[in-house]
Amino acid sequence: MGWILLGAGLVLVIEGLVFALAPSRLEEALEALKQVPPEARRLLGLAAVALGVLLVWLARQAGI
Repeated sequence: MGWILLGAGLVLVIEGLVFALAPSRLEEALEALKQVPPEARRLLGLAAVALGVLLVWLARQAGI
């Protein structure tokens, strides 16, 4: 349970920094994302999930 809370907290910190430091850039990124077809967005999301799982696995193997 502690790892889930840690992960969620880190996600919120990083996303909060984006909103706080570059809100106009975020709007530009969202507009650009609208131009990407849904299937490409789905593949990008799946790749992000796979990379996240890999990073968590590597961290656990390193004893973190």
